[in-house]
Amino acid sequence: MNAPEFSRPIDVALLGAAEAHYDIAATEAERLALSKRFDLVSLDRFDAHVTLRRVAGGMIRLSASLAADLVQADVATLEPLPGHVEDDFTLLFGAGVDDGSTIDPNAELVEPLDDGHIDIGEAVAQQLSLAIDPYPRAPAA
Repeated sequence: MNAPEFSRPIDVALLGAAEAHYDIAATEAERLALSKRFDLVSLDRFDAHVTLRRVAGGMIRLSASLAADLVQADVATLEPLPGHVEDDFTLLFGAGVDDGSTIDPNAELVEPLDDGHIDIGEAVAQQLSLAIDPYPRAPAA
């Protein structure tokens, strides 16, 4: 498996009782790699503010706000279409992930910890992929 293009691993063993805050921004090389991954013409800016805090049951809650300036290809004309994305999201991480034997449709999905780490950069990048317009169209197209 290849390393994520925008990796910022955090060792959860180093997290205290207080919230931990991280401001992260993708470098030019990381933005170029992410633009290829997400089939963008360009990713001109990508940054986020991430908060990690311990919650009941030994879980870690990630709360983040991301912002990106990007250019997509219009699905009809293939012309460059500039865009801006802002998104707030939360994720829950834990060591003991449910094996799926009991499914509670109201339960929050718990993401697994990767060897005691949370890659906040990859979490933010995955959320960006969900926030990007999958069918960008220019208003006049």
